[in-house]
Amino acid sequence: MTAVRGLGERLVSGEAVGDEWTVHADRIEQRRSEENAIDDAQVRAVAELANRVAAQAGRPQDIEWATAGDRLVLLQARPMTALPSPVDWTPPGPGLWMRNFRLGEWLPEAMTPLFADWLLPRIEDGYLAGMRGTVGTTVAFRYAAINGWYYNALPMPSPGPLARALLESRGRLVPVVANALIRVSRNPVAADRAILDGMYRQWRDELLPRYRKLVIDADAALDHADPPRLCAIVDRIGHTVGEYLWYLSIVGGSAWKIEARLTRFCRDHLDTVTHGNAQVLLRGLPGTEPGLPPHAVHSLDWYHPTAGELAGDGGTGPGLETPDRHEQLGHDRRATETACRDVLAANPKLLRRFDVLLEVAQRYAVIREEQARDLTLGWPLLRRCAHRLGGADHLGLGEAAGHVDD
Repeated sequence: MTAVRGLGERLVSGEAVGDEWTVHADRIEQRRSEENAIDDAQVRAVAELANRVAAQAGRPQDIEWATAGDRLVLLQARPMTALPSPVDWTPPGPGLWMRNFRLGEWLPEAMTPLFADWLLPRIEDGYLAGMRGTVGTTVAFRYAAINGWYYNALPMPSPGPLARALLESRGRLVPVVANALIRVSRNPVAADRAILDGMYRQWRDELLPRYRKLVIDADAALDHADPPRLCAIVDRIGHTVGEYLWYLSIVGGSAWKIEARLTRFCRDHLDTVTHGNAQVLLRGLPGTEPGLPPHAVHSLDWYHPTAGELAGDGGTGPGLETPDRHEQLGHDRRATETACRDVLAANPKLLRRFDVLLEVAQRYAVIREEQARDLTLGWPLLRRCAHRLGGADHLGLGEAAGHVDD
């Protein structure tokens, strides 16, 4: 059920998103909280009303209701004409299909159709373009929307396509795979020198400035853009974000592999200090200061508002930790580093290994945050494009719907 404060016209017109609740037997789940329009007791009362109306009508009903003080009033009821199809979780193809792989990590909820049919394919195409730019070929990842949820499967290339990819890459594919997927977990310093640092610099010096310029230029043109231009902006940003995601998955994604290597070192040699948890050595780092930028999002699905929208126009949104907390984490990290070096002082060789491994682990922890922070730089603009296209009839741009369908 969906609820807003005031009149229902705010919800119907799109002025308000509203709170969203689901009720299963005695279990209540609030899926979205925008206005805190009703409490748990009122949710139960509305659910009971819906069940009574459905029982009397002999079939599920779409009801509209209102509250006035302690009173719950039924405004109207009509038969549900678009009941969902039976849920089927049959895998769309062979292999292991995962929710938390690649884009799945950025899509914590079921996707809206507009995102799944339009923006998602643009991002996936851009990802392959980024891959081709680095390794000279592409190895496609299979993905599918299963009951609205994004699922991804690992590539399963047969010998023929794999051989063609190796030939097409002209020797560039194997070093990237070997260093970014295997060597980084064993010798991260060597992987950094061989592949990762170069890819990071390419992202920092070429792709990120290009992405920023694209957003700035498109933002300046947005107010006077016609529907084809709005669609082109969405396409270009989606494609560029896909390229960005390729670098984030390879470079930023290496951070957790390096962290795992540091954790193994700590368990082997520093368990009395870190108790097997290397996280304390990666917290409170310069470059990971708290606070969310206005373009931060809960999900890549552009249906969801940005942090700036949730905090108010021009807001920066709340941080995940306070500055004082970040400073304390930094203090704890430095104290732990000192304690680790004290333990290893009698073994200079191990101490050098620790210092080198710690430096690369901390650097990539910062890089991961740096890359993740600006991935959704274009999301406020994308949402404005979608709003403009959705309201095109009101703006005298009647052909917008046709362009969106295309």
